[in-house]
Amino acid sequence: MTSSPDETRPDYIGPDEIQPATAAARAVAVPSARISRLARIGGMAAQVAGNAMVGGVQALSQGQRPQLRDLLMTPANARRLTSELARMRGAAMKLGQLMSMESGALLPQELSQILSRLRAEADFMPPKQLRQVLDAAWGEGWRRQFLRFDVRPMAAASIGQVHRAQLRDGREMAIKVQYPGVARSIDSDVANLGSLLRASRLVPGGFDIAPYLEEARRQLHEEVDYDREGRYLADFAAQLNDQPQFQVPEFYPDWSTDAVLAMAYAKERPVEDAQTAPQEVRDRLMRDLMALMLRELFEFGLMQSDPNFANYLFDAETGRIVLLDFGATRPLAPQVVAQYRALLRAGMRGDAAALTAAAADLGLVAPDGMADEGAMRADHQRRVLAMITQVFDVLRTAKSYDFADPSLLQQMQAEGMALAEEGMVPPAVPMDVLFVQRKLAGMVLLAGRLGARVPVRALLSPYLEDD
Repeated sequence: MTSSPDETRPDYIGPDEIQPATAAARAVAVPSARISRLARIGGMAAQVAGNAMVGGVQALSQGQRPQLRDLLMTPANARRLTSELARMRGAAMKLGQLMSMESGALLPQELSQILSRLRAEADFMPPKQLRQVLDAAWGEGWRRQFLRFDVRPMAAASIGQVHRAQLRDGREMAIKVQYPGVARSIDSDVANLGSLLRASRLVPGGFDIAPYLEEARRQLHEEVDYDREGRYLADFAAQLNDQPQFQVPEFYPDWSTDAVLAMAYAKERPVEDAQTAPQEVRDRLMRDLMALMLRELFEFGLMQSDPNFANYLFDAETGRIVLLDFGATRPLAPQVVAQYRALLRAGMRGDAAALTAAAADLGLVAPDGMADEGAMRADHQRRVLAMITQVFDVLRTAKSYDFADPSLLQQMQAEGMALAEEGMVPPAVPMDVLFVQRKLAGMVLLAGRLGARVPVRALLSPYLEDD
């Protein structure tokens, strides 16, 4: 039931009905000025270093010789780092998300756990700050156009939060509101956070953080461009117009600005709720999502690269899947698409020589198995190739792969951890490859969560012929 706005309450926005995405989220103002954001990063560094110094003195007094990383990664420092990155949002949070998705097996376990929490948690703006942002975007009289506007967000992420609302013309809307100050502080945030991570020695010496810093900076500049996201929202709707199993929310340009993105509200349930659905529903859901991922890679050359589970909703009765959040959409270089096709053909045909060449072209190993000084060792490259071969051997022989069986994934994770403990230096692969791998990993994790059985070999078959 809806009601008219109460204009007698100056702080009124709407009914406080929708809970934030996680119970840990809370209303905290986003620091929007560059100086205040720099101060928060500096304060975080000082607090981490101070805690480490105190811990070191205590350990030495007890006759111990602690390692610096052990002093830095105390539970207290871990909590502070997570809290501050979540509070700042923007580049600080995005960098943590990128590093945790692409390099979780290569970072210290404690840091990986901290950063992985940032994929699911973000504080949200208090109502007063939210209204200031919307007044600036729409003008102060905007509330008269709404029957309701839920002040608590349905979701909060690194650069914005999403609210449910209803216009007087009847349209049910999901409205993404960008955090103030995020766009203009991207470059300084990335540079300052990179200095913090290097100075605190939280990142291993062999891990090159520079590409992640640059990618976080570039991606954030794209993601704060809500006009760009609106175009991709419309593009994907057009691409999937003949695919009734998918739904893309309608884009509302009349209520969208550079700081606000408005679209139709989708009432379907979170995809993780499908865990209790019948087996055939879970199987069909993952078959459709994996088929879409392959189309994005090999047909569209355009990929929504964020595999966050929150970006998918589903209707158990119709089997329809709602696709959300196109801020991380990126065109893929034709060369990378061709290289993935070559890798797929070689792997599914069991051609070891062609597989090695394709993996080298993608940057996963060095050409001809030869590593330059300071790069991945030759024996590590052979083990990486063996991992890739093992995956293709399974896919080539299994008519339908059961993702409820964790054995293959556990073997891959165990080998990855073993390589990391031996000091393997990860290759400098193109960013397009990292984002494809991230999307692929997200689909595998979701299929495992749902316990789905997917005819992967049949899905791959149309792309095995020479392009």
